[in-house]
Amino acid sequence: MDHVLAPDTQIAGSNVEQLLDDARQGQREPLGLLLQSYRNYLTILATTQLDRRLRRRMSASDLVQETMLAAHRDFGKFRGSSEREFLAWLRQILIHCLHHAVETHVKAQRRDVRCEISLDQLGFSLDRSAANFAQALADPGPSPSTPVRQRERAVALADQLAKLRPEYRDVIVLRNLQGLSFDEIAQRMDRKTGAVRMLWLRAIEKFKQVYEPIDG
Repeated sequence: MDHVLAPDTQIAGSNVEQLLDDARQGQREPLGLLLQSYRNYLTILATTQLDRRLRRRMSASDLVQETMLAAHRDFGKFRGSSEREFLAWLRQILIHCLHHAVETHVKAQRRDVRCEISLDQLGFSLDRSAANFAQALADPGPSPSTPVRQRERAVALADQLAKLRPEYRDVIVLRNLQGLSFDEIAQRMDRKTGAVRMLWLRAIEKFKQVYEPIDG
């Protein structure tokens, strides 16, 4: 089962810059807290990227764990100071870990040009997923939210979705955020289309019960 971040380990966006500064001073606890606070966000992004072949060999939590270990190891290379920059950096690490997974688990077994996935393609896919997060949270009509604020709300949505069982979370992400058809989701999840449709209906109903409005 994928990890779910407990509410008491979540942090407010206003604290991110201070934690980054503390981590840059060599303190280990602030960095660990930061990485844990974005576990749900990274898990959602990872979920959108694992196709049927990769799902048989690794889970979203596996990919996120590799990402967090790499981020902890390479934090000295991070040059930003804001939450937006830190999230962009984490996503780039996720891209590299995903690319490595494709190279290891897919291309090693199928020497097929169709399996060639460039970092640029993976980056675009993850960017689009993050944009879908922000759009899903936006109120009707023009929104005054800046990209920074949208990205913060994307993290908040990920924490909301983490309250659900993994299969409920995944089907909502694939259907509502990634826009896949029920047939496509059935292939991703190795289920029948009718079963996926019923799973999605139950997931939406459950999400309505646990959802708490996200401040804009």
